[in-house]
Amino acid sequence: MPLANPDIIQRLVDKFGESVTEFGEPYGMLTFSAPREMNLKVMGFLYNEQDLAFKFLTDLCAVHYPERKGEELAVVYHLHNLVENVRIRFKVYMPIEQPDVFTATGLFEAANWMERETYDFFGVNFIGHPNLKRILNVEEMDYFPMRKEFPLEDQSRIDKDDEMFGRGGSIDFGNREVSEEPKTISEADKDKTWL
Repeated sequence: MPLANPDIIQRLVDKFGESVTEFGEPYGMLTFSAPREMNLKVMGFLYNEQDLAFKFLTDLCAVHYPERKGEELAVVYHLHNLVENVRIRFKVYMPIEQPDVFTATGLFEAANWMERETYDFFGVNFIGHPNLKRILNVEEMDYFPMRKEFPLEDQSRIDKDDEMFGRGGSIDFGNREVSEEPKTISEADKDKTWL
């Protein structure tokens, strides 16, 4: 019998009761959450149970929800049962003041670099990680650039050339349109050297 989302939900509820919550199926992928201190228990259960066998960590990332007071950061695990080809999404929430969660490197070796990247960009502290340090940004950074703590770019700015950012077709730093400029490659390539 193929592994179905209702079966997975029932197994999780039987094992963890009301600790697992927020069940949903956005785009057909089972999604649920549990308290952050249970992340290893839940993933260990999903990994070790022979009929569940979620033994592949597809992805691990974080999301910043500034509007969720006390649960501003979430670590999101995408797990995959390769035999049944079933994927699920598991979330654990934490306060931004104490972004601590247990490392999943004991279950999934692939979690090592993914947790380092998540630490680097969101500041999630993975307790027990063998080498938790920045992976892409410089060590001297004292902020986490993927948090929604910074203002968005002002769209009315005129001090840059939008053409350099792929929003081209303008001169004078975006103040006026250039109507005589070609809009497509075929218009620009009159002698057909590019085609």
